[in-house]
Amino acid sequence: MTLPYILVAPNGARRTKADHPNLPMTVDEIVATAKACFEAGANGIHAHVRDAEGRHVLDGGQYRELLRELAIIVPEMDVQITTEAVGRYSPAEQMAVVRQVQPKAVSIALGELSEHDDQAELGRFYAETLEAGTEVQHILYDPSEIRKLQLYIELGVIPAESTSLLFVLGRYTDGQVSAPEQFDAFQRSLQSSPLKERAKYMTCAFGLMEKLCLLHAASKGSDCRIGFENNILCSEGALAESNESQVAELVSALNLLHQNDGK
Repeated sequence: MTLPYILVAPNGARRTKADHPNLPMTVDEIVATAKACFEAGANGIHAHVRDAEGRHVLDGGQYRELLRELAIIVPEMDVQITTEAVGRYSPAEQMAVVRQVQPKAVSIALGELSEHDDQAELGRFYAETLEAGTEVQHILYDPSEIRKLQLYIELGVIPAESTSLLFVLGRYTDGQVSAPEQFDAFQRSLQSSPLKERAKYMTCAFGLMEKLCLLHAASKGSDCRIGFENNILCSEGALAESNESQVAELVSALNLLHQNDGK
């Protein structure tokens, strides 16, 4: 077993310091957290930015500021920005922030952006991201969305090269606890799809079972996303100390799994 790529998602769009005092919200806090998580073993960061009131925003200026600071403080770390709508942003606004920032990587919920009523414009957007060298990770909340992605590829809306996937085990609901077997449904759907030969995939999960879900997914070839966006509890059920402690705990468990796999 090869150790998976680890992406830390340290804040997300919904939680605040009322949920966890160490949840990073300002640019400086996100940069400090990114550095600590990189040192703990994370390869990249999935970044959200907030406004002065702490609300999730798709703000090109803030993203560019964050990218500049991360390039200075932790240049070896990959950075993925988000286009998450959270009920506030339209597909046009989501596409606009990607065009403004032109990041190296971006996550896009297929179910959100596919609501755009102009498929020709959607196709132009995806062609632009491919030409700009931006890696698009498609966020999938249900195994059936793998077929939907394949359909958009067949229609020529999404480039055939755009096959980076995030499997989300569960939903953003209070008390959500994901289960490892939810990953298996995604993998079965992928295995029955033409995408199986070229897709790379990552998994995230909610609640107390997060790390068990990630270990199960990693044992079957998935990369891992971990962090306070999806879960603020450590494996024992108490409030986790920090994002970097969550990364370190996962890295330790993955190394143990790797050692046992090699025996």
